[in-house]
Parts: sequence; structure tokens; C-alpha cells
Amino acid sequence: MKRTERLHAMSEMLRRSGARGISAERLAREFHVSVRTVKRDIDALENSGAPIWAQPGPGGGYGLAAGATLPPVTFSPTQAVALMAAVSAAADAPYADLAHAGVRKILDVLDPLTRRKAEALADRVWINAEQPTSRATRSALETAMAEQKVARISYVSGAGVATTRDVEPVLFAATNGQWYLIGWCRLRDAMRWFKLSRIERASVTSLACTGYTVAEVGEPPAGARPVYERGLPDSTKR
Repeated sequence: MKRTERLHAMSEMLRRSGARGISAERLAREFHVSVRTVKRDIDALENSGAPIWAQPGPGGGYGLAAGATLPPVTFSPTQAVALMAAVSAAADAPYADLAHAGVRKILDVLDPLTRRKAEALADRVWINAEQPTSRATRSALETAMAEQKVARISYVSGAGVATTRDVEPVLFAATNGQWYLIGWCRLRDAMRWFKLSRIERASVTSLACTGYTVAEVGEPPAGARPVYERGLPDSTKR
């Protein structure tokens, strides 16, 4: 598990522990790391603004301050199922695992009646989505993008030629049912589109990206848009 994913999962465990809290030793066992690593992760969460409390001594541990959980959410059952369907149908999308965790968190804070209705409706929506890219490969690409580090990828072209390349990730894009990594290829010294299903392996290097921007990718395909468009009015609630 990458550190960014561990931090997210750790904050979720702290949230679920409530007033009881959870010990550093238990967190270490849960995430297969040392107690020292847990304490560094707790420091990182605190530095990011998470309201964490600590209880020293025997029986002590860590937790999230009261009021740090999500407030009541006014989702309708159909809105909740729409989120579940969208996330489940895009299992190969970047950050899909974190999206699943986010939907789970939303379901946790729905009122019981709405949750029961949402779960009943969800039973009537089936998904058969393929996941062509391995979890380890997607995790490396997601981390490289989020931290703006150079990714080292093993890529097989449409002609079957395999190469190893260092790529500065700039953008994830979905078009014609396929996901792509767009980035500056240091092997070709040019911006390139890499189909995720053709990336056999990927790792995150310690090299920082040099600052290529989305604008340098070029003109987007017709109808392309970001996954979140600022300033748009909310859709009609159902």
C-alpha cells in the first residue's frame, strides 16, 4: 500500500474508532508497518489539518476530535446509487479505490431509512466492469500524478514493441472507452499519450517533474471536460 493510500485508510480507522481511539501498536499491525512509521503518519495527518487527539500512556492511543466526522448528508437513495454505479462502472479509472472509500463514507452517515432504500435499489443495478490495469501499476501512476514525480513505465506499443520510459505525468484522460496517461516522455523528448492497458509495470522514482502543465498537452478532443467543473450550478435534485 502506498503511503498516500495508507494515510487515507488510517484517517478512516481513526474516524471509525470514535471516542475509544486506537493504539499505535494496533495501527502498526493493521498496516504492516512499524510503530515509528505510524507516529510519522500521525504527524503527517496532523500537519495536513486533521484534528487528531493523542492519549499517552498504557491504554492510550489516537483518535479524531469530536465533530471531525461528516455531518448528516442529505442524499436521496437515487443519488447514493448513482454514485455507487458510477464508481463501480469505472473500476479502471484513476483513484477508483479512493472513490469507493468515499462512497462508503457517505453511506455511513446517511440516515437509516435512506440507507436501506439506497441499498435495496443498489441490488437492482449490476456492473460487469473489467479492470485491465493491475492494482500495483495503477497505484504507482496515481501516486506519481498526485506527487508530481517521474514515473518509470514498461510500455507495449500497438505494434507490440516494449520499451521502458521515464514519464512526467501531466493528465489522466478517458476517451472512446479507454483511459490514458498523458505526460512528457523523456525517451522521446515529447508529450505522449499512453494507454493504461498497455502499461505493464510502473514505479514512482524520486525525480521531481519539471513543471509541464495541462495547457501544454494541446487542444483537448471535442467534448472533453474535467471531471469537476468549477462554478457550474447544481443539477436538479431527485
